[in-house]
Amino acid sequence: MVSANKIEILRIAETVAQEKLIDKTIVISALEEAIAKAAKSNYGEENEVVVEINQENGDISISRKMLVVETVKNKFLEINLKSAKKINGAAQIGDELLDPLPPLDFGRIAAQSAKQVINSKVREAERERQFNEYKDRVGEIINGIVKRTEFGNVVLDLGKAEGVIRKDQTIPRENLRNGDRVRAYIYDVRTETKGPQIFLSRSHPQFMAKLFTQEVPEIYDGIITIKSVARDPGSRAKIAVYTEDSSIDPVGACVGMRGSRVQAVVNELQGEKIDIINWSDNVANLAIASLSPAEVLKVVLDEDQNKIEVVVSEDHLSLAIGRRGQNVKLATELTGYEIDILTEDEESSKRQEDFSNKTNIFVSSLDVDETLAQLLVSEGFSSIEEIIDSGLSELIAIEGFDDEIATELISRAEKYLKDRDEENQKKITELKISKDLIEFSFLTKAMIVKLGENQIKTLEDFAGLTTDDLIGYFEDKSDKSSKVIGLLEEFNITKDEGDQLIMEARKIWLD
Repeated sequence: MVSANKIEILRIAETVAQEKLIDKTIVISALEEAIAKAAKSNYGEENEVVVEINQENGDISISRKMLVVETVKNKFLEINLKSAKKINGAAQIGDELLDPLPPLDFGRIAAQSAKQVINSKVREAERERQFNEYKDRVGEIINGIVKRTEFGNVVLDLGKAEGVIRKDQTIPRENLRNGDRVRAYIYDVRTETKGPQIFLSRSHPQFMAKLFTQEVPEIYDGIITIKSVARDPGSRAKIAVYTEDSSIDPVGACVGMRGSRVQAVVNELQGEKIDIINWSDNVANLAIASLSPAEVLKVVLDEDQNKIEVVVSEDHLSLAIGRRGQNVKLATELTGYEIDILTEDEESSKRQEDFSNKTNIFVSSLDVDETLAQLLVSEGFSSIEEIIDSGLSELIAIEGFDDEIATELISRAEKYLKDRDEENQKKITELKISKDLIEFSFLTKAMIVKLGENQIKTLEDFAGLTTDDLIGYFEDKSDKSSKVIGLLEEFNITKDEGDQLIMEARKIWLD
C-alpha cells in the first residue's frame, strides 16, 4: 500500500475521532474491522483474517490466524507443524500463529468505503460517550436550540448530543419554533433500543426550583432551602422556602427587588403565577400558608390518615378551592397531605353527622340507650374495638360509669365482635374467596368481605390494585373535583399502610 494511502487512513481516523469526540483507537479498531472484511472477500471468506494498523506510521499488516495441528482437516484454519516451522521456528502443536498474507492495494475507493463501514461502530461509541457524559447531569438545567418537532415532542440540539422534551413535559400553549434557544431540566438519561436518550422537561416541578436556584444567590449558597414545590405548568405554582438565618426573609429574597428575581422565573415559565410561602414544620401552619390567598378559620389535622380538614368562611370558599380545584390541589402537593375544604356550616353539619353515626353504631352494636352511646362518643370512643382495648379502669373513670356498667359494656362489645367475625366468615364462604387471599395475614375478615363484594376474590386481583383504589382519590370531571370512594376507605387505613398492603401482596404473588 502506498504511503499516501497510509497517511490518508490515519487522517480519516484522526478526523472522525475529533468530529465525534471519541477515542482514536476506537476508530482505528473499526478501520481494522473494515479492512479485514475487504481482505476476506479477496482471500476467501473461509479464512480468519486479522488486520493490524500501526498508529505511528499507518503500516497495515494482514494475516490469517492458523492453528498448528498434526493432521490438517481444514486448510483455511489449520496448518501442519512442518509448514508452521517455516513461519515461526518456535511453533508447537496447539499453537495459534499468524500467517502473513500478501498486501492489498485498497486505493482511494477502499479508503472511502472503510470510512462508511466504520460509521456504525463510531455511532455506537458516540452514543456511549453521550450516555456517560449526561447520566451524571440528571437534575441540571441545560441550554439547547430547537432542532425539530416530532408529533408534539421537541428535539433540542445540545451541542454534543440531542435531547427530547416529550409533549407531556412541555408547558401547555407554549409555541417553540426551530432555532429558538430553550432552557430545560434533565430529568432522565437512559439507554433505549435506538441508543441513549436524554429526556428533558419544562413542566417538572424541579425545573422551577432550579430556576430559582439560578436567580437567587441565597438559594445557590445554601442559605435558603427550597423545601417543596407544586406546579400546574403554565398556569400556577407554589414554592415553600426556609432559612435558619433569622436575619433573612426567605420569601423577600426570592421575590427580589421590585419582584425582579421572581419575574425572571415567571418569564421563563411563560407567565406562570408563582406563590412563594414560608415553610413550616407545623403542618397546620403550612396548610394555612399554602391555601393563600384564602383566609383559614380552623384546621383539623389527622396525621394517621395523612389528611387535613380546613374550615373557611363562605366568602373564601372559592378562593381556597381555586379555579377547577387548582389552589387546593397545589396545596395538597406542597404539604403532602390530602386537604378537605369546608365552610363553617358544612363543618358543623359534618361534626353532627359524625357524632350521630358513631352514636348509632354504639346503640345498635351494644344495645344501649342513646344517652349512654352519646356519652361514649363524647369521651372519644369511635369504634367497638376501642371499648375493649381501653379496659375496665378507663371506662370506670367516665363520670356515671361504675364497675358493673363497664364490665357489661366490654362483655357486649366482645360478643358483638365474635358474632360479626362469624358472619364475615360465612360471607367469605358464600363469596367463594380464594385461599391465598384468606391467608393474606395483613387483611381482616371484614376487609376480605368488602373486597369480595367488589369482585376482588384472589391475591392476584388484590396485587393488581393501587393504593388509591384502597383509600380513595379525587378526580377532575367537568371542571369539578369529585371523590372516588376507596375499597377499604371505611377501615381508615393510611396511605403508607395501603402501600405496604399492595407491596406485600405483590411480593407473595410473584414468589
